[in-house]
Amino acid sequence: MLEFYKDKRVFITGHTGFKGAWLCRILINAGAQVTGFSLQPPTQPNLFELAGLEGKIDSIIGDIRDFSALEKAFCKAGPQIVFHLAAQPIVRDSYQQPRYTYETNVMGTVNLLECVRMHGETVKSVLNITTDKVYHNREWVWGYRETDPLDGYDPYSNSKSCSELVTHSYRNSFFHAPEAVAVSTARAGNVIGGGDFASDRIIPDCVRAVQKGEDILVRNPYSTRPYQHVLEPLAAYLMIAQRQYQDKSFAGYYNVGPDDCDCLTTGDLVTLFCKTWGNLGWSSGAQGGPHEANFLKLDCSKLKNTFQWQPRWHIGEAVLKTVEWTRVWLEGGDIPAVMDRQISEFLEEV
Repeated sequence: MLEFYKDKRVFITGHTGFKGAWLCRILINAGAQVTGFSLQPPTQPNLFELAGLEGKIDSIIGDIRDFSALEKAFCKAGPQIVFHLAAQPIVRDSYQQPRYTYETNVMGTVNLLECVRMHGETVKSVLNITTDKVYHNREWVWGYRETDPLDGYDPYSNSKSCSELVTHSYRNSFFHAPEAVAVSTARAGNVIGGGDFASDRIIPDCVRAVQKGEDILVRNPYSTRPYQHVLEPLAAYLMIAQRQYQDKSFAGYYNVGPDDCDCLTTGDLVTLFCKTWGNLGWSSGAQGGPHEANFLKLDCSKLKNTFQWQPRWHIGEAVLKTVEWTRVWLEGGDIPAVMDRQISEFLEEV
């Protein structure tokens, strides 16, 4: 798969984030010409700096809400493939900053698609990365399908539902001709992996507790989520972008998640982390705070049937790789080397 990306011009929004940094590392290894457009890295420490990406891609710091800055960067890059990852990604933050969340997640999508519409002569493939939270959550045990209603509850989830609808409208209005750019969305479940330092995410909370020598405090231990290693959705994104580049009929809307066996409660995930790390414990914290979905699962039959795709690393392996990366980081080791090794190990199984 990665041979396809050699010498391809790739434009990534949100490249300084957790997923974005891993994606840049994969594409650098593949020989792609990468341009990134994003705010400064959102955390300190941050994976973008640790991954050794500075100077290896054309990294442009800018706000996705600033159309003129985005347009300038886009035109300079002249991309063939676009991955849209830029977002305000935290549910609890969206309750504190709803306007900023909508401006970033909705108008950011509009701004990017406007660049494609107005200056996309070279673009053949666009993938908008959203979330499994775009669906109207009925708290049922079945996985949501791509045909289920989009109506996220909280400002983050709802803004991503809106981003999906914006993408659908642009596809129907401007990119429907046979020769037009192929545009898809990908709705991924919760990801874990080395280098995530975000607030209000369970594995980063575990890592921070390890650093402090404290027990892990779990806010909602009985919430069920579809957990997967970050390389799982990234490999799927790269596959979708490639296949629709080669054949526009593959453009569409795809769930990207783990098998049912890897949909587990937050408490079970933390127990697995503690067991893998060794000599750790956790306790349940108060469940106060704004509404968050309790049960969420995806049906990924469409992705599996369309591309003969299957997840590679089950949750035990995903946690093991996360712990491996974190130990290297805490010991001051070679982060680009451990990332490249994990990428190679994952791709060997593809």
